[in-house]
Amino acid sequence: MAALSQHVAVPLRLLLVRHGLSSFNVERRIQGRDDLSTLTAAGEDQARRLGQALVDVPITAVYSSPLKRAASTAAGILEARHDGLEPSFDQGLLEIDLEPWSGLTAAERSERFPEDFATWKRTPETLELTRKDGSRYQPYEELMTQARSFLDELVRRHPVNSDDTVLLVGHNAILRCLIVSLLGQPDQGFRRLRLDNASLSIFNLSPQDDGHQVQIECLNSTAHLDPPLPAKTAGSRLILVRHGETNWNREGRFQGQIDIPLNSNGHAQAEAARGFLQSVSIQKAYSSSMSRPRETAEGILKSHPGIAITQTDGLMEIGHGLWEGKLESEIKADWGDLLEQWKRAPETVQMPEGETIQDVWERSVASWNAIASSLDSTETALVVAHDAVNKTILCHLLGLSPADIWAVKQGNGGVTVVDMPSEPGQPAVVACLNLTSHLGGVIDRTAAGAL
Repeated sequence: MAALSQHVAVPLRLLLVRHGLSSFNVERRIQGRDDLSTLTAAGEDQARRLGQALVDVPITAVYSSPLKRAASTAAGILEARHDGLEPSFDQGLLEIDLEPWSGLTAAERSERFPEDFATWKRTPETLELTRKDGSRYQPYEELMTQARSFLDELVRRHPVNSDDTVLLVGHNAILRCLIVSLLGQPDQGFRRLRLDNASLSIFNLSPQDDGHQVQIECLNSTAHLDPPLPAKTAGSRLILVRHGETNWNREGRFQGQIDIPLNSNGHAQAEAARGFLQSVSIQKAYSSSMSRPRETAEGILKSHPGIAITQTDGLMEIGHGLWEGKLESEIKADWGDLLEQWKRAPETVQMPEGETIQDVWERSVASWNAIASSLDSTETALVVAHDAVNKTILCHLLGLSPADIWAVKQGNGGVTVVDMPSEPGQPAVVACLNLTSHLGGVIDRTAAGAL
């Protein structure tokens, strides 16, 4: 996947929404493509809450799965709007076809289809099921084909240079397949993602020579719901935060390893993150050894007194070398070709007297893994670091590569949550990514800065 520069305007925005809590969700029944499940009262309220969160976001078009639980969610979201929007129902947003399992509880599925159920949990792409007519099929592969076809048609209707914002209302598996497809089908990509009921994920697409570039603006945001974060799973949890704003972020200077402190807005962002996370149980805290992440961590931990911050050099920002302290216009004047290469293919660039993104990847992922391995399953740790550091960690967690760092957005004061696996061989799950609603609105309005 090509690199996406944060300095390039993003013309097409996709708002991906999973339907609200349904009757089958409550009963823990397999829904699949059957249309027997309906929204609960709680699910209807979730849809209305999301609609209120999106009420000031201009939306060009709405596409929804025709299944009742998705159609009702789309209706609830649009209830608060007065712009005449109506959903178009699209078969491309239908949920995965799990015909032999439809209507079964999770316990019944586990009891009647133990081997298939284990395969679905561990390697869904290899699962084969038998339909009632006796034919064998691979539900995940069918759904991935459906997702790719839907995206192809969507981009035909709404080109990536159209400046459109499109709302897509669907289901857990189809939306995860859409995301996996957008990200270039990383290894175990489906299992690395989580989408809660009535969650919002935002993807930005912009044109490039051989197709389009992709950026995750946020993933699985439930900040408009109560509680605002997805429930913790059986393993340990890490809350990854980018430091608050500095004056150099605001000015667009490359700061790298120059130790610039937070500005007043950065302290306000740390305070907003503190309020957002104040009800979360946190046992440990880590930060880069630089002042801006440490100050951010100190602000957040005002609601968690007594927790010491462990500082580590492995989480320091990328060393920009001779670019540090300079504006992009100044770098362009002296290193124009190298700057364009950094935007287009960051994995190929050696910063003048500085680091490569591979250097940052190796030390940041090693630090992340050391922190994660030190936690027991009951613990949650706060980790505060920098733009490039967080991007490399998240690319690692999503199954991406150093070439893909522009695919991940990290706003100043943005909150990301990662749940570590409790089962050997399974990847960590990015429970949510770059939540910035506590900083004002569902769209990330933090400073573009410079990386």
